[in-house]
Amino acid sequence: MKFCLTNARHLGCDVDLHIEDGKVVTMTPAGRIPPAGDEAVEDAQGLVLLPGLTDCHVHLREPGFEWKEDIASGLEAAAHGGFCQVMCMPNTNPCNDTAGVTYLMMAKALKSHPHGPRLCPVAAATLGLKSQTMAPLGELKEAGCVAVSNDGRPMTNTELMRRTMEYAHDLGLVFTDHCEDLQLAPGYLMNEGAVSGELGVMGQPVVGEALQVARDCMLAEYLGIPVHIAHVSCKLAADVIAWFKSRGAKVTAETCPHYLLLDETLMAGYNAWAKVNPPLRTPADREAMVKAVKDGTIDIIVTDHAPHADLDKDQTLDEAPNGHTGLDLSLSLIWGLVREGALSEADVVRLMAEKPAEIFSLPVNRFNPGDPADFILFDPSLEWVVSPETIYSKSCNTPHRGKTLQGRCVHNWIGGVKLF
Repeated sequence: MKFCLTNARHLGCDVDLHIEDGKVVTMTPAGRIPPAGDEAVEDAQGLVLLPGLTDCHVHLREPGFEWKEDIASGLEAAAHGGFCQVMCMPNTNPCNDTAGVTYLMMAKALKSHPHGPRLCPVAAATLGLKSQTMAPLGELKEAGCVAVSNDGRPMTNTELMRRTMEYAHDLGLVFTDHCEDLQLAPGYLMNEGAVSGELGVMGQPVVGEALQVARDCMLAEYLGIPVHIAHVSCKLAADVIAWFKSRGAKVTAETCPHYLLLDETLMAGYNAWAKVNPPLRTPADREAMVKAVKDGTIDIIVTDHAPHADLDKDQTLDEAPNGHTGLDLSLSLIWGLVREGALSEADVVRLMAEKPAEIFSLPVNRFNPGDPADFILFDPSLEWVVSPETIYSKSCNTPHRGKTLQGRCVHNWIGGVKLF
């Protein structure tokens, strides 16, 4: 199939994109190369052209928690959020610690979304995510896993952490770690600070995150192998990462829209809908995280898409689970930072498409000849209200529920196939 997308806006320029057999042929200034007679033509009418996005941290809940989300609904949300591929974390039931679970996930994805978004499972680092015995990582990679993680359960056994990092590296897999000192403020419900003090609620200090970040960075430096730090939330952790990067340690890191846009003041009134792990930090931490993604200390933005049904979240603060839905919202939220001037369109491409694929060795479209024809059209002026009726995830557990956002993905092509 050959077609030409005309009059798109990319990095401030009007461009035409020529596609053949699912690959980029060329991207040129608009009108320079007229569409060939055998090319189908679609007019982008000035919409923003972006490469298909990659989300390296999502929870799709299947198998085991399908009332919150399943692979079909999660991939539908991903498609409409502008993603061409997502990495799903292993905290399912059963968890993804055997090839059989991986094969199940892949089969479900191909059945419900044969043309994408592509599902990239993440292998459990330990059996049952119990941090006691290493999972069969070779078997899991062969089944299709692209990375390794113990997900939301920190690896407290440093010797096991080291050996798992080494074995994963030998297999060409990067270890993604949730950094949290479980002995510091056990049972915390939010950030430790002024708001937790006013509410009389146990909080986690930022050192509870930064201590584990420092350990992982030291291991990466000592072993000379990569480690990826999940959902960084605070300035102290970002400062630790920046210092180790300056020493040459092979450390990469991610953060999420909620750490760039929200802070602990949302927890006032014991707001369980704002409860997330790591917790929302101070306004100063939020500002520091925006600077960290801009300057490259934090390499990528992920959603940490963690869908929960209303009945799960509509509980007391101590009973409600952590997490926000994110796949439908992420690009719209981050584009708000572009409008403010805190980030540029090029930053969005780097943080949400190019660098995620680079870290985890996944395909990416840089609009060079031969690149996969994974791309989206984004309408930055389109206003929409976040509600269960306007998102594609099964769950709408987000502090942005009921708010009006500006900008949304309106078309998505994966491998040259138009999904919508």
